[in-house]
Amino acid sequence: MSRRFAVSLAGLALVGLSACAGGDAPAASPAATDGAGDAVSGTITLYTSEPQAKVEELIAAFNETHPDVTVDVFRAGTGDLTARIESELATGEVQADVLLAADAPTFENYKDQDLLMELDVDTAGLLEEVVDPEGFYVGTRVIPTVIAHNTTAITTAPASWQDLTDPQYRDQIVMPNPDVSGAAAFNAAVWLLNDDLGEPWLTALAANQPVIADSNGPVSQAVASGAQPVGIVVDYLVRDLADAGSPIAVSYPSEGVPYVYQPVGVFANTDAEAAAMAFADWLVSSEGQQLAVEQNYLPVRTDVDSPEGAPAMADLELMEFDLAEVQQRRTEAVELFNRLFQ
Repeated sequence: MSRRFAVSLAGLALVGLSACAGGDAPAASPAATDGAGDAVSGTITLYTSEPQAKVEELIAAFNETHPDVTVDVFRAGTGDLTARIESELATGEVQADVLLAADAPTFENYKDQDLLMELDVDTAGLLEEVVDPEGFYVGTRVIPTVIAHNTTAITTAPASWQDLTDPQYRDQIVMPNPDVSGAAAFNAAVWLLNDDLGEPWLTALAANQPVIADSNGPVSQAVASGAQPVGIVVDYLVRDLADAGSPIAVSYPSEGVPYVYQPVGVFANTDAEAAAMAFADWLVSSEGQQLAVEQNYLPVRTDVDSPEGAPAMADLELMEFDLAEVQQRRTEAVELFNRLFQ
């Protein structure tokens, strides 16, 4: 069960960007103002699963537009972030102002607990699929999970999820741990709920005894080094390594790809609302999305092109899923994964 991302680009002025291209950076905007016309300032604490180097670039670019906002960062995998937030709630309140992490079900849970405030950001031009209809969070980049392979070790790349159950790939596959990676936990639920995959496919994949790495980063490194020549991993890491010269390439499986869109949300107890909202708004602005593309992510805006070599959003085959059902059954899916892959 999959579908095309139905995005009409007709009549839009597309911004042609390359993940590794040169050219002039966008001109910095004047210092942003709040609704009263005052410049936004203050300090916010960001909890994020974004890789360290990328979040540093992100904050530097954000500060070109918002020089008077200081962003303090705590980064970890989504699982560790949620554990930290739960610990903070048990003893008081969340210590972060902004959460930027992998998957929508996490934000749905926080919304249900009244931990998030409604966002005051401009969602015009964004893909409908990444915008919470109630307005409490919004996606900031589309991150599909794909099949990566080492081009020196694998001559014929797996072209589908079913291909990975072929005995020729026994002991050659690596994939992330859903107890650590929010995207991996999300994928486990999407695969379980997919009529063409489901538990039979997960069982067959487990029979090939894949190595389970902590997160997507080690998965991509294992494929690039050849230690495990086939990997199930988020696509932007493959492009990062290929751009750096590693022998790694990506296949978008024929059945479609599960995807997350790294939402951003603002905690309801923030004491720096204007600065937090400015940060969230900048992430989905044209300027913020241009940086996302330069960092090899697929954009959430319809007026920004994909990175060089990546599929256009209109051509990307995405797996269908019901967000509420994924949220409801994610724990079950992770428990099944742990039983099958232990």
